[in-house]
Amino acid sequence: MENAVESNLATNLLRELPDGIHVALCGAGSPLPDARRSGPCTAVIAGERLYIVDAGAGSSRVLARMRVPQGAIDGILLTHFHSDHIDGLGELLLQRWVNGSATSPAPVYGPPGVETIVDGFGIAYGPDTRYRVAHHGEQVVPPAGAGGEARPFALPVDGEAELIVDEDGLKITVFRVNHAPVEPAVGYRFDYKGRSVLLSGDTTKSANLQKFAEGVDLLVHEALAPQLVAIISRGARAADRENLAKITVDILDYHTTPVEAAEVARDSHAKHLLFNHIVPPLPPPPLEDVFLEGVSDVYGGPVTIGRDGTLVELKAGTDSIEVSELL
Repeated sequence: MENAVESNLATNLLRELPDGIHVALCGAGSPLPDARRSGPCTAVIAGERLYIVDAGAGSSRVLARMRVPQGAIDGILLTHFHSDHIDGLGELLLQRWVNGSATSPAPVYGPPGVETIVDGFGIAYGPDTRYRVAHHGEQVVPPAGAGGEARPFALPVDGEAELIVDEDGLKITVFRVNHAPVEPAVGYRFDYKGRSVLLSGDTTKSANLQKFAEGVDLLVHEALAPQLVAIISRGARAADRENLAKITVDILDYHTTPVEAAEVARDSHAKHLLFNHIVPPLPPPPLEDVFLEGVSDVYGGPVTIGRDGTLVELKAGTDSIEVSELL
């Protein structure tokens, strides 16, 4: 145990990665429980900068298992305010503060309304913050570093994007997507040393997203397989779970199918397509083949179905795209 503890505490994924952009899925799932996919969360490492996009349930614990030091988080970006994208935010903010002895709160970027989210978690975690300072002392857990600081940005109109981060060679731009009736909803693009990543957030197939994905190295896109969701709908009706049947029908109109995401990848000339926010869960591996039905007919590039721990490396100064599994 002593050897394992010392080794685990000394290890740090960020120090092992070469210069470039690296994407690690700290949550590849949806609100439906999936043993291999936690709530939505994506870590983007660009040079020495670490940003987390969305903070679903389990995000912090998956990051820890992937050996990503949460004290190094430079910012958290929210795509929208559905509960499955924010319900792990409190734990993530706590771990960033405690593990890094942070002296300033975590920047939390998001469209208008992010202030309410951050303030709410601050209120909920207020007693816990006081307990920890009293117990461990201000040098270990500086009170000024607790929680988050909302960084709202204006919601761009279709056809336009807004630059929200420009530092150390990294540019992060935000653009609008369609997740109606959820409003606002956005996606993010990361550019660093000639490499690029675009994250869709939750959305229907979007011409606006396709515009900003043009030529991207890695397109990280949500996907819902309607033929598999239909099986859940039929099962819910057979079990007299009409409420669940209604929900599984409703979700069809504000997500993207795998084939539609592949069409976006093809038409934007993306070099690799990584599926995340997988709906429904895919516990038996053969279901992944069903999930991908029709994808290769429209997109000839490489495709990866994400799960917790999927790592995609885009090394600076190269065209390489390397995929591996950390968990």
